[in-house]
Amino acid sequence: MTEEKRPLLITTGEPAGIGMDVVLRLATESKLQDFARPIWVTADAKAMQTRAEELVAASVLKSIPSWHTINTDINADNVDVNLVDQISQQDIDADSAFILLDIPCAAPVVCGQINIANSAMVAQQLDIAHKLAINNTVAAIVTGPLQKSALIDAGIKLLDGTMFSGHTEFFMQQSGCEKVVMMLANQAMKVALVTTHLPLKDIPAAITAENVRQTVQIVIDDMREKFGLAQPRILVCGLNPHAGEGGHLGSEEIEIINPVLQEFIDAGVNISEAMPADTLFTTRHLANCDAVIAMYHDQGLPVLKSHGFGDTVNLTLGLPYIRTSVDHGTALDLAGSGGASATSLYQALNMANEMADKSLIDVPAV
Repeated sequence: MTEEKRPLLITTGEPAGIGMDVVLRLATESKLQDFARPIWVTADAKAMQTRAEELVAASVLKSIPSWHTINTDINADNVDVNLVDQISQQDIDADSAFILLDIPCAAPVVCGQINIANSAMVAQQLDIAHKLAINNTVAAIVTGPLQKSALIDAGIKLLDGTMFSGHTEFFMQQSGCEKVVMMLANQAMKVALVTTHLPLKDIPAAITAENVRQTVQIVIDDMREKFGLAQPRILVCGLNPHAGEGGHLGSEEIEIINPVLQEFIDAGVNISEAMPADTLFTTRHLANCDAVIAMYHDQGLPVLKSHGFGDTVNLTLGLPYIRTSVDHGTALDLAGSGGASATSLYQALNMANEMADKSLIDVPAV
């Protein structure tokens, strides 16, 4: 399988949610064919067929799109090799919008109704996605939404034995990474975060020199390796108003943030010192910037989402492979009704495809 033909893999996530709906919508609209790569999808084959029939009955889909189903053995040591062999040996109809990797649910799927008996299947999707990505079988993972509470209630654990806390932590631990970085991106800007889901009162203590240093390094490495930018231009927000106003409104910039940034500047990196966040996000600055690093969640993301909420893609930087995600949840109330928009999934696929085209990740010769 050559580099340009490595697939994009979509995990549909929680089967009771809209993950399958949005895949089917893109398939019916022939948008999955927009990418010069095959599309692989993880889902329960019976549930996918039923969901397609429900959407046709609801007059959302004019007809059921065509796909090719492959049975998977999630416990196989060489699951990536086995799947490639299976697919290469089969006659795939040219009209197939995607290849469905069948991961059966333990219980029947009902739209909008979480059943924790199916949580193991959701976790298995992530396991097979990791195996296929870490071995370079697929070019990127694009994750659909899951219900974290369902996996927690089902007793699904992360690799370190702690409760399941999300896609990011799962892929980070499976890949053996010490730290990863959340980045959200749209056509207007790319924003990475030093801290993510912390109460505001806990953020200053989390702004350590090592945390800032690791975040900056991961952003630099992935902008080079996954976005193909040899010399990325990075702007960094200060923590305090006016970036501390010379120490009068806080000392973190002087004592922690700027000394770390100066290390990178001295090494020849095109990165700013800490800038006031209220003026950094202006057209003048963003025009000469490839990525922004914000100190905390609500410092950077409200600005980014105001420039394209439905078009925003969630990226995990620092993994040994490309992972993008939709920016919405399971939307249980919309499952099977046709009310779910597929825009976010399309943008996540588009971002993953562009990153895969520009990626410097080595792929073994076949």
